[in-house]
Amino acid sequence: MNAVSAIRAANGTVRPAVPPTTDIHAIARGLAQAAIEVLAGTRPVQQLSRSLDPHCLSSLQHRAALTRVHAARSRNGQRLHRSPVVRSVHACAITESIYETTLVVAEENRSRAVAMRLERSDEAWKVTALEIG
Repeated sequence: MNAVSAIRAANGTVRPAVPPTTDIHAIARGLAQAAIEVLAGTRPVQQLSRSLDPHCLSSLQHRAALTRVHAARSRNGQRLHRSPVVRSVHACAITESIYETTLVVAEENRSRAVAMRLERSDEAWKVTALEIG
């Protein structure tokens, strides 16, 4: 593995080493930004299909649909979520392949909390729990 450090397991298989926390921060930051953009209606939820487990994906899709309905009724089609920016990211390693992260996302009129659980499977990180405040 050229640029990626590796760990050789007892059975001889080679897998990537646990990324530094800064890599987990970058992954969580990008996924939180994308999830808020889905709620804002500026990103299709299917773009997150590889990164979210099926339950999280369907929950996010359902919430985005409810947000669109609410926006259409109460604000004459105005977007509720504008210019989201991730302000802070905190990560906690549960195991070498599971991290729990919390983020603060600032929007034009409010800030919100995002919590997610990232689990590595098949050398890819996937969100298995997602809560957006």
